[in-house]
Amino acid sequence: ARRYLGIWYNGMSGPRTVVWVGNREAPAAGSPTLALANDSSLVVSDADGRVLWRTPGSGGSSSSSSSPPPALLTNEGNLVVRSPNGTVVWQSFDHPTDTFVPGMKVRLSHLTGEGNRIVSWKSPGDPAAGSFSYGLDPGTSLQLLMWNGTRPYWRTPVWKGYAVASMYLSAGTVLYTAIVDTEEEISIAFTLSGGAAPTRYVVTSSGRFQLLSWNSTVSAWATLLSWPSSGCSTYKRCGAYGYCDVTAAPAACRCLDGFEPASPTEWGAGRFEQGCRRKEALPPCGGGMGVGFVAMPTMKVPDKFSLDAGNRSAEECAARCAANCSCEAYAYANLQSSSAKGELSRCIVWAGELVDAQMIGPRWGGETLYLRVPVAAASTWPGGKASRNAVKIAVPVSAAVLLLTCILFLWFCRFRG
Repeated sequence: ARRYLGIWYNGMSGPRTVVWVGNREAPAAGSPTLALANDSSLVVSDADGRVLWRTPGSGGSSSSSSSPPPALLTNEGNLVVRSPNGTVVWQSFDHPTDTFVPGMKVRLSHLTGEGNRIVSWKSPGDPAAGSFSYGLDPGTSLQLLMWNGTRPYWRTPVWKGYAVASMYLSAGTVLYTAIVDTEEEISIAFTLSGGAAPTRYVVTSSGRFQLLSWNSTVSAWATLLSWPSSGCSTYKRCGAYGYCDVTAAPAACRCLDGFEPASPTEWGAGRFEQGCRRKEALPPCGGGMGVGFVAMPTMKVPDKFSLDAGNRSAEECAARCAANCSCEAYAYANLQSSSAKGELSRCIVWAGELVDAQMIGPRWGGETLYLRVPVAAASTWPGGKASRNAVKIAVPVSAAVLLLTCILFLWFCRFRG
């Protein structure tokens, strides 16, 4: 009863693995046709001739036998339509459905804030657009998000500037992720080492972003990775100033250092929506009491951050946060050996509630989060260097004046002697 224009893997036993659907919102009944129009557009029509789906055309026509093939399915699974002069008019890789395959790009325009997304099927048997989608965050372009409808559902770690990252999958198989950031757009794509089995990412109708690899021995797709990885790693699951510790077994919600459950009763019952609150209030800003930072390593830092532009040192990043009364936390990364655009460093800061933090470990891109705390609870210098004792990064004004007076007095006594 429902027929679609689709692309799937060839030569695999078992159920057909579809990676792209054209007329996903307009299935055809009966005997549809696929035609290539004179303007180089592809057209899917139903048995009565009604157009169900169509690609943009080139505006011209071609009858020359020397012209390149107007439509071509590449070995990567990309359906490409060309104009008479050979330029690409349309390609399926620019309009993904639920699957992300090698060579495909997820894009976001810096100029318009628009980009493409991987969109789940409505159900395993219905390729219409489902609730879940995955793409670059239009708010920052430094992370990727999975949405449930319009609401964030899961989030990747923040990008630390690398151009290419590699991930070992199995014996002899490496997955390479490449990020290209230009003035016009940022894009992300992945490739595989030579001889690798077919591998793909997919957004499922149940809200999972999975990395799958074909196992020819059992003729089935093996799930290598799946996100969200635990119940508490969905977006804001642990509330404001809470975090999901996925390094624990099982994963659990905890409060950020210097914070405690806002409602111990609710927290103990496994309801974390109220999040956490400070154990000790920050001193009045500008009152001369001083503030410091406590370091939490291997974190997926919270969402809703701002990029403090400019190649700053770690000390400058910390000092700017300390001097800003609304700054709740900061994170600093040295990009000299990895930046795709030549930046030397990255300083990001938070001015509101800290939400959706996770402790993920170093393998998944964890970095150190520096939380603003009263000076007595501080544990780092501005550059983030830890001390065994409580080390203050902002000395109270009265103590600084007393120290300077003592130095001058000792110098005066030495001179008189």
